Amino acid sequence: MASHLKFLGAAVLAASFALAEAAAGADASDYRIRDLLTPCVEGDNDSRGGQVMEMECEQYVLGFTDLYLQAGLNKADNVCLPPTGNRADEIRWAFMRWAHEHFDDRDMPAVDGLRATLKARFKCTN
Repeated sequence: MASHLKFLGAAVLAASFALAEAAAGADASDYRIRDLLTPCVEGDNDSRGGQVMEMECEQYVLGFTDLYLQAGLNKADNVCLPPTGNRADEIRWAFMRWAHEHFDDRDMPAVDGLRATLKARFKCTN
């Protein structure tokens, strides 16, 4: 059993390095709205791999919103994000709706689509 765990750990570590190396070669602006929309939508449609795809989408959303808040863009955009408990899911659904309403813009960078979503759906009311 222990040897299986060591092998599994080594395989996960190797895969992580391979993914990090592949991601390092990609430009962040190459990740488009259509690229993010796929795991966001398929996360709900696929009963077998849906959880993993939904997690991919929500992790991207959480990373974006963390940086968005850290950079103070929420203040500049007058955006009030939902509470942290269900934030990723609420933003994911808002992004999917926004992306379908602006389907011709799906070749924009994903970060621009998420920022437009936040500005459109989460304006501060006070």
